[in-house]
Amino acid sequence: MKRIKLYLSAFCLSLSFLAGAQSRQWSLEECIRHAVEHNIDLKQGEQEEENREIELNTARNSWLPNLNAGIGQNFDFGRSPSREGVIEDRNSANSSAYVQLNMPLFDGFRISNTIAARKLNLQAATESLNKAKEDLAIGVASYYLQVLYNKEILNIAELQVALTAEQVSRTDALVGAGKVPLSQLYDIKAQLAKDEVSRTEARNNVRLALLNLAQLLDLERSEAGFDILIPSLPDPVDGYRGSILPPDVIYEHAVALKPQIKEQEFLLESRRKMLKVAQAAYYPQLNLNLNYSNGYYRYFGSNDIANVGFSSQLKQNERKTIGFSLSIPIFNRFEVRNSVRTARVGILSQELLMENTKKALYKEIQQAYFNAIAAQEKYTSATQSVEASREAFKYAEERYATGRSTVFEYNESKTKYAQSLAGQAQARYDFVFRTKILDFYNGLSITL
Repeated sequence: MKRIKLYLSAFCLSLSFLAGAQSRQWSLEECIRHAVEHNIDLKQGEQEEENREIELNTARNSWLPNLNAGIGQNFDFGRSPSREGVIEDRNSANSSAYVQLNMPLFDGFRISNTIAARKLNLQAATESLNKAKEDLAIGVASYYLQVLYNKEILNIAELQVALTAEQVSRTDALVGAGKVPLSQLYDIKAQLAKDEVSRTEARNNVRLALLNLAQLLDLERSEAGFDILIPSLPDPVDGYRGSILPPDVIYEHAVALKPQIKEQEFLLESRRKMLKVAQAAYYPQLNLNLNYSNGYYRYFGSNDIANVGFSSQLKQNERKTIGFSLSIPIFNRFEVRNSVRTARVGILSQELLMENTKKALYKEIQQAYFNAIAAQEKYTSATQSVEASREAFKYAEERYATGRSTVFEYNESKTKYAQSLAGQAQARYDFVFRTKILDFYNGLSITL
């Protein structure tokens, strides 16, 4: 047993040395932060959020005056209007210019409710982006733990190679002493070759797991030495057992914190504001109108003497208007009524969607809770299996060292021990991941 612990320590030390030789080791927090900053889908979500902000800005500007200006030039031949408005037989030219301002004074609260709806849509887009960030963080954590698991499997494979290599040396000595037949030496060497193949596969699985994580992070090609930092995890049962809370307790926190619920709440309130926007068409609309216009007339032919100077005409022809316009809806082919009905249907649909989102959240929490319970039980059983298989392997190793058992018995015991270690590693990281999911629903950040 001391020898096994020595091998495990040596392998962990060698892996730490190799990891230190890499250009950089990423922690889980660094991986999540990098993924959030560089993920293309999140960038698209940011663009959607910016679109909602532009819509809000447009709605707010609806209160501003609408100011327009224009100029015109007309040439009349034959019968044409004079500056006094009389139709005469003469050719003339007319230059005109105007500046016009329109401003809403009352529109049935359409603009104010539209602004409120656009603001709620912006908040909903922000929460949708937050939900995408949380989903990405969970995905990164899953891939990160998969790398840790594969690294531990590689440790186990290294241990198997070291143990078998030691038995090759012992068997060679036993053959030389005439205690075991030469065939056992060939059998143990064959087993060493199999263990080395398993080690190669385990090393390749580590590379693939790192590649999957690097691709999820959208790392540049220059990150050839990408590796992760191996955290010092506490005993899962003692360190993470406190995360397993009843589903109802976690749900009470999650329903007030999770972005998917907030998003649906904002969208529902936005629908209610849009109902008021539709109802605004029932009200009269009052607008302020300001207008300034001017013009210059010039006559050709025998009437040239009737032309008045440019500056004099600008003083005489200017027109200033201040007016109010009141539009009263009477009958609009039921368009407003149907718009209001459509808005009410949208509210009901959004209420159902929000209720369905809450139910889905509770189901997810329930599943996460029972998965964590099952993972804890699995880890406890796997730990007991490791203890039992370790004792069995110790006994088989002693028997083989004295020549009282065959290579096959020794290999069978060693294989069971390796399988129990692998099962324990899988159960450990599965339990850690399940508890982190519960922490996530409880409003905590995903950390190791």
